[in-house]
Amino acid sequence: MKTIKDSVHDHIDVVGVTRDLLDTPAVQRLRHITQLGTARLVYPSANHTRFEHSLGVYHLACGALDSLGIEGVQAERVRAAAILHDVGHSPYSHTIEDLIHRHTGKYHDDVHDLLTESEVGDVLRAHDLDPDTVAGLIAGEGELGQVVSGELDVDRMDYLVRDAHHTGVPYGTIDHERLVRELTFLDGELVLAEGNVQTAESLLVARALMNPTVYNHHVTRISKSMLQRASERLLDAPDVDAEKLRRMDDHDLLVALRTNPDTAEFARRLSDRDLYKRAVWAEMADVPDDVIDADHETVRDHEADIAESAGVDSESVILDVPGRPQMTESSSRVIVNGEVRPLAQQSTLVRALQRVQRDQWRLGVYAPADETEQVGLAAERVLGLATDGTLVSDVRTGVRTTLDDFE
Repeated sequence: MKTIKDSVHDHIDVVGVTRDLLDTPAVQRLRHITQLGTARLVYPSANHTRFEHSLGVYHLACGALDSLGIEGVQAERVRAAAILHDVGHSPYSHTIEDLIHRHTGKYHDDVHDLLTESEVGDVLRAHDLDPDTVAGLIAGEGELGQVVSGELDVDRMDYLVRDAHHTGVPYGTIDHERLVRELTFLDGELVLAEGNVQTAESLLVARALMNPTVYNHHVTRISKSMLQRASERLLDAPDVDAEKLRRMDDHDLLVALRTNPDTAEFARRLSDRDLYKRAVWAEMADVPDDVIDADHETVRDHEADIAESAGVDSESVILDVPGRPQMTESSSRVIVNGEVRPLAQQSTLVRALQRVQRDQWRLGVYAPADETEQVGLAAERVLGLATDGTLVSDVRTGVRTTLDDFE
């Protein structure tokens, strides 16, 4: 047994197949992938990694397995899936995941190839575990897959607490020990036992508060968008393809961006925190549906049209359109009066939080500081934003606040 001191869960005992998996290159690579990507440009202490998080998920999975009474080979598979659940992440965590998917068809939880064709597969087979079965658990397949990837998974429990701890933001605090202890299976579904509606609600409240404060903070979104644009340009280089980009770590990607003439300026801006500014920051009600639902190519066309209309270089415009608000946790199931009910049906708080998500949604258009005014005006014309000529970007007009107040 190996005992590791963790900043969130104190001491974590690592045993069995997990101890052997810990020192594989695929898992050690996670030491060099930051958990929150570019959010550390907002919160300087948010330098925790996917390696720490994976240990935390493993620790909580062990607690869940004990509570559920799962033992033997089944438990060992889940423990392996917990420590390996993030090995498919590309650099800067989720930042360039959509880019990787467009080129490879793989998201971070599609790890069948990584588990079967590497040292990880050798370790799993040495412990009589099938790599494909473990990969399926990581993707949330089967009853036990819900423990690692589902509405009540231990992945979410760890990252909320860990992200709050390392950013210093208190909103992600949840009673993860009670959550783990109260999990149970009913008719093949992972649910929370009787008397835990508020426990389930706490997950949603924490996520709803962490979204605008950390995950979707405007500086996080601007720097994330700049990194996405740079990574997309990098794939035009003859010596970089999507599979190679997928297996880089944060350091590899930054070096690659610095050494490529087409991406070096983006790398400099990210390194120096010389970021683009908000030219538009629009609420959902002000944005046409066809813009909200635009695909990647249409977004790029909009950017080109905005740049042309503003009379600026095409690299000076980044259009950031989030997906429509979703709250998958609302389908979590809880036992109430002996009956399994979806949380959204039982909780009026969930319905309120769904409205909050919509209110928090923002479309962003970003540009260098000295070009935000003309880019903002052009974006309003091109996108047909319903702003009554007031400019969604109050960062330029100073009507309510200034961008620098939040940086």
